[in-house]
Amino acid sequence: MRHGKKVAHLGRTNTHRKAMLANMASSLIEHKRINTTVARAKALKTFIEPLITRSKVDSTHNRRIAFRELRDKQAVTELFRSISEKVGDRPGGYTRIIKMGNRLGDNADMALIELVDFNEVYETAKPKKKSRRRGSKKAAANEVTETAKEEVETTEEVALPVDEAPKAEAATEAEVDAPDSDAATDEKNETE
Repeated sequence: MRHGKKVAHLGRTNTHRKAMLANMASSLIEHKRINTTVARAKALKTFIEPLITRSKVDSTHNRRIAFRELRDKQAVTELFRSISEKVGDRPGGYTRIIKMGNRLGDNADMALIELVDFNEVYETAKPKKKSRRRGSKKAAANEVTETAKEEVETTEEVALPVDEAPKAEAATEAEVDAPDSDAATDEKNETE
C-alpha cells in the first residue's frame, strides 16, 4: 500500500529519478522554459521551487544545498545571480505549467513548464485590487480626476514647445524685416 507516500516515482529508481530531476532543473534554469510530460513537470515543480526560495538568500550554505541538488556549477551560478534578482519580491509560485496537448507517438500529456518572471508573452502589470468598502467610489473618482489632471499637464508640457517655436520664428522674421526697413529709410534720406 502507498498510504502517505506522495513522491511521484515516474517509473524510475530513486537515483535515476534524482538525476533526471537535477538535469531537468538545470535545463529549466538555463533556458527558462522546457517541454516535458505533465507528470514530470509537476515533479520538477516540487523539486525546483524550494531551491529558488533558497536562492533569495545568497549564503555559502544555500549555495552548497543548491549544488547538492542540481550538481551543476553553472546552473547554481545562474540561479543565485539572475533568477534570485527577479523573484526577490515574489512569495512563491515561481513556475507555471501550461498543458500543451498529447504527444503524437505515445499520446502522453505534454506540458510547458517555465519560470514565471522570465516570460515576455504574459508580461502583465497587475492593477491594484479595488476594495469593496464604503467610500471606494469617492477614492476611485479622485484617482480618475488626478490621472486626468496629469494627462492635461503632460499635454500642456508637450504643447508649450510647439507654441514657442512659431513665436521664435516670428521674432527672427521681425528682426530680419527691421534692418531692411532701417536700410530703406537710410536710402530715402540719402536720395533727398
